Amino acid sequence: MNKYKLSGENVTKAFGRRLIFSNVNFSYGSSGIYGIAGFNGSGKSTLVKVILGLLSASSGKIKHLLDDKEIPSENLHDFVGFAAPYLILYDEFTASENLQHFAKIRGTELNREKTDYFLNEFLLYDRRNDYVKGYSSGMKQRLKYVFALMHSPKLVILDEPTSNLDNPGKEIAYKIIESESVTSTVILASNEENDLALCKSVIQIENFKTANQRVNTQKTGF
Repeated sequence: MNKYKLSGENVTKAFGRRLIFSNVNFSYGSSGIYGIAGFNGSGKSTLVKVILGLLSASSGKIKHLLDDKEIPSENLHDFVGFAAPYLILYDEFTASENLQHFAKIRGTELNREKTDYFLNEFLLYDRRNDYVKGYSSGMKQRLKYVFALMHSPKLVILDEPTSNLDNPGKEIAYKIIESESVTSTVILASNEENDLALCKSVIQIENFKTANQRVNTQKTGF
C-alpha cells in the first residue's frame, strides 16, 4: 500500500496586517483521525484551505508526500477528499448527475459501485435521481460526504463535519469517518466536542495567534 504523509512546517497565514495563525507545525504519517479546533472565525477553515492548496500560506510549507515523493499541486485532487457546508452542489442536477460531474472534473471514471455504496450508507440511494434542489440541508451534507469519499482518497478533510446533520445523520457520519480512518488520514475541523473526541490529537488554533508562538499539538481531553 502506498504510504501517504501530510506535514506542515511553520505555517503562517495573514490577510494584510491581520494574523490568522502563526508557526503551526504538524505531521501525520499514518492513518487515523486528527482535529483542528477553535471558535467560529478562529481560522479553522483557513488552515483547511491552506492544507488543500486553495489558499497560499503567508510563510511556511505544506507537504503532501506519497512514498516520500512530494505530490505536485496540480495532482493533489486525486489524493484528497473534501467536504464542507460551504461546498457548492448543483441544485439543478440530480445527486447522480452531481457525482458524475465531479468525477469528470477530477478526470476520472465514476466508480458506480463505490458511489452506490456510499449513497446507500448515507440513506440517499433511493433519492439519487432526485434534483438536489429538493434536498434538505442534512441530505446535502450527506451527499457532500459521498463526493469526498467516492475516489478512495488518501487524505479526507471534513470542515464542520456534522453541520446540518440530525442525530441519526451524525451517527452515520461517525461510523463512516471511523471506517475511513483505518486506511486514510482524516482531518476534522470542528468546535464540536463529540467530533473532536474521535481525534488522536487536535491543533488548537487559538494557541497560534501570536508571531513566534511556541507550537505544539495537544491531545484531546474530551
